[in-house]
Amino acid sequence: MPMPGDYPQPARATAAPKNIEWRLPRHARSVGRARTLFREQATSWKLPDEVTETVVLLLSELMTNAYRHAKVSPGREIWARCALDDDRILVWVTDANDALPSPRRASLHDESGRGLALVAALADDWGAAPREHGTGKTVWFELRLAQGRSAS
Repeated sequence: MPMPGDYPQPARATAAPKNIEWRLPRHARSVGRARTLFREQATSWKLPDEVTETVVLLLSELMTNAYRHAKVSPGREIWARCALDDDRILVWVTDANDALPSPRRASLHDESGRGLALVAALADDWGAAPREHGTGKTVWFELRLAQGRSAS
């Protein structure tokens, strides 16, 4: 599984950063803030709209899960990290809860419970693992980019 510290560093100092991390409070407003921050980053990376919207949706699902289900003190942060290379984007969301998520089967009448099913359906790969050093877990997904796209 790719982990945040293992993935690309900027190719050169003058290039736009190809990985970015946000540390946000464990609060409902942080979900929308993560979407906004990613959209701004996607613009600087010149990502296609369809890739941006898919990442925004999946990032929102992981941030929502971290906010709602991480039964830890409200002062703990949620970390979101995105890394881009020539053929894929990886996104990690880390929270302070050790419980690993698993997809559920939501009925037609359930108002929630579809987040990981969406991640599994739309991402090219995804997973979850305990944090290597520290408390909590990281949930991640990978989305391959269209052939011939160059990250600026």
